[in-house]
Amino acid sequence: MMDLVIVGAGPAGMAAAVAVADAGFSVLVVDEQARAGGQIFRRPPEVWGQRHGTYKPYTWAKDLIERFEDHPRIQTAFRSTAFGVLRNPTDSGGQGAAGKMALQLAVSTPEGGRLVPTRRLLIATGAHDMPVAFPGWTLPGVMTAGAVQSLLKSQKLLMGQRLVLAGSHPILLVLAEQLLDAGAEIAEIALARSLPQFSEIIGAIPAIPGHVALFSDAMRALSKIIARGVPVSRKTIIDGVEGEAAVTSVRLARVDDAWARTGELRKVQADLLVLGYGFNPSTELARQAQCKMQWQSALGGWVVAHDAAFQTSVEGIFVAGEPTGVAGAERSWAEGQSAGLNIAASLGGHVTPARRKQVDRILARAHRFSRVMQSMFEPQRAALAELSHPQDVIVCRCELVKSGQLDAVLDQNPFVLSASAVKLECRSGMGPCQGRYCEGTVAARIASARKATIQQSGFFNANFPIKPVPLQAYRDLGEEQKTL
Repeated sequence: MMDLVIVGAGPAGMAAAVAVADAGFSVLVVDEQARAGGQIFRRPPEVWGQRHGTYKPYTWAKDLIERFEDHPRIQTAFRSTAFGVLRNPTDSGGQGAAGKMALQLAVSTPEGGRLVPTRRLLIATGAHDMPVAFPGWTLPGVMTAGAVQSLLKSQKLLMGQRLVLAGSHPILLVLAEQLLDAGAEIAEIALARSLPQFSEIIGAIPAIPGHVALFSDAMRALSKIIARGVPVSRKTIIDGVEGEAAVTSVRLARVDDAWARTGELRKVQADLLVLGYGFNPSTELARQAQCKMQWQSALGGWVVAHDAAFQTSVEGIFVAGEPTGVAGAERSWAEGQSAGLNIAASLGGHVTPARRKQVDRILARAHRFSRVMQSMFEPQRAALAELSHPQDVIVCRCELVKSGQLDAVLDQNPFVLSASAVKLECRSGMGPCQGRYCEGTVAARIASARKATIQQSGFFNANFPIKPVPLQAYRDLGEEQKTL
């Protein structure tokens, strides 16, 4: 039995692993990628002979990765998918005979399925780009900012030659600089929001201490964009894309401060549309484990509720990083350290007051920065959901559920009030992605139809398995277990 199993090898997972392993406990980290670092520190393939990628402006990243990879008490299971949390059915009360939590993590590895018993579980599963459904969004040539950036970082692949970047998140500016350096032609950057108000600028001042490098990088990126003559439009939102087999042009529309269209529409020729309207926390595993969720739109939507020790509502399960709210790499790193110290203490380890105080300072500094970013760049979810209203727009791309079918369900079933109820009625959210691409749109459409809030629409339930895995992985769970 492991002392701690962590799902996710990003900044939060690595920081927690090092903290718990330093306290003398055994740690196993499970991640779907081939190397540690998460999406933010995506590294080239190991066969390229490069240990490190580019981590600017996070000066602590290189040391964190090296400490994580070199630690003798940390085991890793890469290219492996955690697909559910189980409990010992003979256990009553949540504690095993030796006082250990009867938690078991189901993992699909390249060698087959495994059940990993553990005393503690940390969910540090990161986030994914927020999908937006609009006419043509399923065409080849429509990609999210995170996907484009990941391929550029890890494989040096440029996915298009003439690009339009549309969204509201500051990742677009950073990505634009990287794309320009890679030789891409950016036809336009369409930002949904207006310039920051004076009150927002004043409110951002507390976030500057300790984050000068981040602000400097953003200003450098903006300077390069301007110097290259890239058009940057404000209060402009995506309306749709055109093309038969792939994107050939992008439609953009002017909007007001609430992102409601004001009528002006234009086309821009492009072969790639890059979307960056925000991120959603990856909370499927926490939901399946029956952890309590709470709605925080500015933090990415549905996040995992936790106490000051990062303990969830389920005994033995902790959370850190983006599942607590999308807040950036530094906040994830800080939360991972704090959660790791608390997990070590819960296992009987000793944590010095000086170390805890140091981590608390890092966490407070990261919180000041993330709070400013969240308030300035929160997406207008209802306005984005309006883009999906044309009847032939595909809302659920896995099950090919169209907007007209969703409207019919809501019209014919006036007592259907939740996302999960709609899921049962028309299969939206039942495909391989388990609703990661359509939940936000469905919930917002329900809220609009019922004159309610998105929070009242709720979220899709997550069932075992939370992700598609080979049938062999199930069979292996019943076999004599092997160590990872």
